[in-house]
Amino acid sequence: MVPEGPLDSTEHGLVPKGDGWFVLNAREARWYHAEGRSAVCDFEGETDFEQLGINVSVLQPGQFMAMYHWEADQEDFLVVAGEALLIIEGEERPLRAWDFVHCPSKTKHTIVGAGEGPCIVVAVGARQHQEGPDWGGYTVDETARRHGAGVEKETNEPKEAYAPFTRRQPARYREEWLPD
Repeated sequence: MVPEGPLDSTEHGLVPKGDGWFVLNAREARWYHAEGRSAVCDFEGETDFEQLGINVSVLQPGQFMAMYHWEADQEDFLVVAGEALLIIEGEERPLRAWDFVHCPSKTKHTIVGAGEGPCIVVAVGARQHQEGPDWGGYTVDETARRHGAGVEKETNEPKEAYAPFTRRQPARYREEWLPD
């Protein structure tokens, strides 16, 4: 039998600790945020889940979820509220609530908040190839750059891609992030 995993209470919310199953409400979980950047709830503790990464992002209009990139593993996204702009393989596609985006391995993409208010996106990604230099990379794309979500020079180093931006820090959930 798989035991229940403990949740550690921190100043920023509950954080899974150790192995095991658990139930964690996003409003009670630890989030990551920096002013001017999207808020992210990752549901994971200090150790990433082995097989899947999952998070919830809250994007205000104009805020990007991530820099335009590709990964060696599949990623999928579900917009649960609001509007967004998908930038995928250099093209723009509008997204609205309940739109699902499937990105097979090596699909270049990012999502940018759009519309009049926040957009909530659930992201899920495989973890088979996340370690090392072959995880993926950030490619130069003019469409992404027009939205502030593209690099000037190709790299596979996240520190280089995100160097111009304030790093998200652990944060307690804010009521305005998720609807009732």
